[in-house]
Amino acid sequence: MAAAAATWRYRGDPEAEQPAVLVRFSNGRLRRSDSMRFTVYRNRDTAHPRKKHRRILVSETERLSYVGNNFSSGVTKCNSLCRYFVGVLDKDSGQMEVYNAEIFNMQPLLSDNLIPDDTKDYQSKSYREKMDLCIEAFGTSKQKRALNSRRMNAVGSDILNTAVTKAAANIIDAKGVTALIQDVAQDDVQNISVFLPPCNEDADKPENVYKFEDILSPAEYEALRVPAAVFVNITPEEIAKKTEDKSHCSFVLEELKFLPTDEKSRDHKARCLWFLDTLIKFSYLKVIKKKHPMGPECPHIISRKLMKTFSSLTYNNGSVQNLISASMKAKITAYVIALALHINNFQTDLTVLQNDMKLQESRMMDIARAMRLKVSKAKGLPGLENDQNHKLGTLSLPLPVQKASGNQRKRKKMN
Repeated sequence: MAAAAATWRYRGDPEAEQPAVLVRFSNGRLRRSDSMRFTVYRNRDTAHPRKKHRRILVSETERLSYVGNNFSSGVTKCNSLCRYFVGVLDKDSGQMEVYNAEIFNMQPLLSDNLIPDDTKDYQSKSYREKMDLCIEAFGTSKQKRALNSRRMNAVGSDILNTAVTKAAANIIDAKGVTALIQDVAQDDVQNISVFLPPCNEDADKPENVYKFEDILSPAEYEALRVPAAVFVNITPEEIAKKTEDKSHCSFVLEELKFLPTDEKSRDHKARCLWFLDTLIKFSYLKVIKKKHPMGPECPHIISRKLMKTFSSLTYNNGSVQNLISASMKAKITAYVIALALHINNFQTDLTVLQNDMKLQESRMMDIARAMRLKVSKAKGLPGLENDQNHKLGTLSLPLPVQKASGNQRKRKKMN
């Protein structure tokens, strides 16, 4: 007798984006299907191309609960390499309806601690401590290694801080506070020279002592052409408005009144003044939090120079930060003085720059003398701190001989 012919028709998913569910239990075979209750959970992110297909299947019996999913590392590889279908045959008509299917490998959900934990200690922990506990329990090998490394560094830091504190106390007891303060003050003056622009002591002309190329490279100088155009074309009315608004430092505002009429010289001075003004504004920052701290109008090459040359890196609160330390401010001041000397034919008012940099006079004089300038008294510019005895810094040849550290001026005793 010939077998009856049957036809089949592909129907796709039985529900919208939901294939038929096939289950396989890892620890045995199902005897009574009517005693099982199944629940399917879908990922809420329906817009994500992969997450929208993620499913978790939960089944419950009187004795155990089982869980399976289609996205974790425990899913068998054949699930992603094969397609599964379910056929429903109508014996009367010989018609088979074929649907998409998906296999779930069901695993028993076991609990070795049925007594509720005391959560008081957990709730009192910080967010970082809670995350560390999660990493210990569920983290990857890489995360666990990073956690152990961080904990070891924390222990090492505590040991180092204790050792440094103890060593400092021993030094203070042995040498005394007054002697230490004098040593620091003397070293502070000597170390200023480390942050000066390159100095050519054998120069035959003042302009070669601190070469312009050591302050601004040709590429950096070229990059200043666009932002400095605002100074090239400035009018007396705009200068008056900027002076009233105090949008630039006093040195720059005064020099803008005396821009040369020659186009090339005017452009050169405008570029120098724009960079000098930017340097002084940069020195006002303490911790640099932005990638471009001087704003979008500052060329990228100039921003990179400021960050690399005039800021120092520090590690704080788990992150690396750029800051303007006292030594970096001394370095900025030295470069400002060198640039002002090139602008003003190697003679400049140090008091005006001191006020712009917000420095004490003693600090400014230390830097000027370290740069081998001759310091003399001068009358201040009209309208600029006339009540002060202005100090004029001159770069001339031959360079003055640097004084020995023992001849540093005496500092006032602090009570």
